[in-house]
Amino acid sequence: MTEPTNYYIRKSKNGTCEILSGDRLEGPDNPELVEKWGPFESLEEAIARRVGLIRTGKCQPL
Repeated sequence: MTEPTNYYIRKSKNGTCEILSGDRLEGPDNPELVEKWGPFESLEEAIARRVGLIRTGKCQPL
């Protein structure tokens, strides 16, 4: 049985935000990492939060 996956939103220097699973999230020493949000329990929740971040101007669409 596998552990449930958490999802995170990571903002890069160029202003775009991408959704990553917890096992793919880079460490805090990553120079491209500006900000991160999460964890979110489902991919659907992470997508909804990313849309909200785009609408509020905190992220640029891909």
